[in-house]
Amino acid sequence: MADLTSRFAGITSPNPFWLASAPPTNTGEQIMRAFDAGWGGAVWKTIGQPIINVTSRFGAVHYGRSRVIGFNNIELISDRPTEVNFKEIYEVKKRYPKHAVIASLMVESREEWRDMIKRSIDAGADGLELNFGCPHGMCERGMGSAVGQEPAVCEEITRWAVEDSTIPVIIKLTPNTGDINEPAEAALRGGAHALSLINTIKSIIGVDIYKATPQPQVRGASTNGGYCGPAVKPIALHMVAQLARNPLVNVPISGIGGVETWQDAVEFLMLGATNVQVCTSVMHYGYRIVEDMIEGMERFMREQGYATLEDMIGLATPKYKEWGELDLNYELIAHIDEEKCIGCQLCHTACWDAAHQCIHLREDTRVPYVDTHECIGCNLCQIVCPVPDCITMLEVDNGKPQVTWQDYADALARGETLPAGKHTSQTALS
Repeated sequence: MADLTSRFAGITSPNPFWLASAPPTNTGEQIMRAFDAGWGGAVWKTIGQPIINVTSRFGAVHYGRSRVIGFNNIELISDRPTEVNFKEIYEVKKRYPKHAVIASLMVESREEWRDMIKRSIDAGADGLELNFGCPHGMCERGMGSAVGQEPAVCEEITRWAVEDSTIPVIIKLTPNTGDINEPAEAALRGGAHALSLINTIKSIIGVDIYKATPQPQVRGASTNGGYCGPAVKPIALHMVAQLARNPLVNVPISGIGGVETWQDAVEFLMLGATNVQVCTSVMHYGYRIVEDMIEGMERFMREQGYATLEDMIGLATPKYKEWGELDLNYELIAHIDEEKCIGCQLCHTACWDAAHQCIHLREDTRVPYVDTHECIGCNLCQIVCPVPDCITMLEVDNGKPQVTWQDYADALARGETLPAGKHTSQTALS
């Protein structure tokens, strides 16, 4: 049997699937139902000085009529009394001692941080997640992403927390920054035991064009919010991978952003995350999605021969390289399966209007064909094709040596040339 036990900064949980700090972790009753459904851990909805939220709070981008691919919220931290939150943390941890219960915190002064940390520890929390990522409402008050965007402040508050805490301190990073390595390294200088990312992306989800008002509306007005959901997964994967290959980042990483399936979770693990946190998909489908996540990951690990999560963590990280390290002579060409083709000709349109004009039409059939001498293997045709496996990309053995951009640049500096690329001219490369 595959072992899904997660070990994260000294915190053990039954599996790597944690609920992120958000509406699904607003109350103890919710979190206990989530644990009963199978979730391995939960990060409590951020606790601080109680605030007053607005309505409405949420907006979304849909694919078709039902599926949410992007989600936006203008909700702030917990609006429940702090004493109620800490009492419920104690009750949840007492009932579920083997599950991870993390207190998410956000306050301002050193005294407030010390008080919240002590109360979290007294309540039995397994760890602290310092919310340095909230991109709306709180940052205007000098908290949330206002901290995450200032490395010196991030380092200082992290150091406060580490000095006052007897349990692991996790820093939740904002993606609203030029280089994710800067706040991460600042948090590590402050002594952080782990990192989590990404928090939501500053955004406006849309505009009601008939009322000329941004969404979601609050008495005829709105504000920027935090963007999340499946649409942000590529951004989250990139930032997690950036930290995973940074030699200065030597602590566990909790991956957040668009996780809906076990496959999504495996992607995060293979790019260096130790576990994953989930929010938007639970808001869309409910707690029971974790059943498929657990079953799917167990099956995948058995089939692939992975005994533990550690066997997968970071496997793809060494293969994430700079553009200049890629092989300029690696060659693919598109192949259209005439038996599967339905003649929609989307590939032809895409190739001619937006790619390299190598797919052509025949006079006697609607099935296009590929001019293999002109195809440069961009795979746009494969992406737009509506029929699974109708268009495949075939590797070509062109007999050329592996050449990177740096190899080519060095050769040019010596006054030499190297065979590089299929249709790239010497002039263009130089």
